[in-house]
Amino acid sequence: MKNATLFAVVMAVVLALPVAAKELAGVQFPDTVTVEGKALKLNGVGLRKKVVFKVYAAALYVENTSPNAQQVIESEQVKRVRMSMLRDLDKKTITEAIVEGFKKNAGDKLPALQQRLDTFTAAIPDLKKGDELVLTYVPAKGTTIESKAGQKISVEGKDFSDALFSVWLGKSPVDGSLKDGMLGKE
Repeated sequence: MKNATLFAVVMAVVLALPVAAKELAGVQFPDTVTVEGKALKLNGVGLRKKVVFKVYAAALYVENTSPNAQQVIESEQVKRVRMSMLRDLDKKTITEAIVEGFKKNAGDKLPALQQRLDTFTAAIPDLKKGDELVLTYVPAKGTTIESKAGQKISVEGKDFSDALFSVWLGKSPVDGSLKDGMLGKE
């Protein structure tokens, strides 16, 4: 009887532990996350590299998974990019990369988005190895940016979200291999 009780307790503890769906570069990404009461599924994970350096591991979470980048970008659903830093990155380096990717993908829409992009990049802090940057789009609310070291801000507009998510998933992504991973293709 004691063994059965002990087994039941051990199983209850094991089943209560979070299960990581994917591990990449030592970073654990769970199968699902909850945002605004909605369960988002892990669409895919990828690694951002610059030359030979591993910069960050990133995961894409969406309500409805898809390997189609344009479908994910244009969809009116809650979506999230979670980036876990694999090295220290200063604010200037991070914002320059995001702005460059934003400009490549926003095209002629950039002038209408510039003020919101400036607000967004102003909220990005210096990040240390192990820190996370979490970008979440919620329909009718906008895109939030969160980090341990920075402030949490929200930027309005589906057009802004589309341009921002295009940094990773657009026609000119910051890293093609990262894009494929986030779309579940690797």
